[in-house]
Amino acid sequence: MEGFGVGSVLLTGCDGGLGLGLLKGLLEQPSPPLHLFAACLDPQGKAINEVALGCPNVMVLPLDVTDPNSIKEAVGKVREEVGSAGLNLLINNASTTRRSTLTTETAENMTLVYTTNTIGPLQTSQAFLPLLKEAAEAEGQRGMSCSRAAIVNISSILGSIEAAEAWEERQDVCYRCSKAALNMLTKCLALEYGGSGILCVSVDPGCVTPPFGRGMGPVTVEESVRGVLRLLARLSATSNGTFWDWRGQSLPW
Repeated sequence: MEGFGVGSVLLTGCDGGLGLGLLKGLLEQPSPPLHLFAACLDPQGKAINEVALGCPNVMVLPLDVTDPNSIKEAVGKVREEVGSAGLNLLINNASTTRRSTLTTETAENMTLVYTTNTIGPLQTSQAFLPLLKEAAEAEGQRGMSCSRAAIVNISSILGSIEAAEAWEERQDVCYRCSKAALNMLTKCLALEYGGSGILCVSVDPGCVTPPFGRGMGPVTVEESVRGVLRLLARLSATSNGTFWDWRGQSLPW
């Protein structure tokens, strides 16, 4: 199958799990990104540096999506590398959770999880908008696609209000609400940024890594990554402001 080709990608949450898996998957494409920014909380982490070793197209960036100053510094470093070509793809993957039930949920949990899962992607998308616009306006770019200019928010089926899946298995109210709010953010971004040629979608990667559970879920990281990258390669203007799973199936809000 033909691979997913994109010039520049910034991927948050690369410290481990799905983020690290997506980093590996992008590097394994027939034509890997010319610029791959692996954003993480610990840029000295062993796992991420093992993946980045020997890959001159990978820049490991310190990035805390809850800290506006950290985001601003990351934008500056990305601009130094991509110049006027801009940033083609922003994948908001950084995420957290606190296990809870409706009875035990707290304001502290809600605030902590919302700050990373919802406010983080908002702040990051706002900050990288100028670079995304530059990529969208680059010569020869037509039609909406993840190769041109896009924001992909890594969400969860647990954030689907209509589906409301797995309530008996895990209530995790703070996580569900944060991902439902992230999905609304995706729709807002699509409405506002779509006119600039920037594609915005939510993607559920499946039950693969923490915070989705202890150990392996029913989907391996490798399976999820292959599916997500296949999906990103085929998204177009008709996909703007929509919600998908790793298998390429449309999900209800």
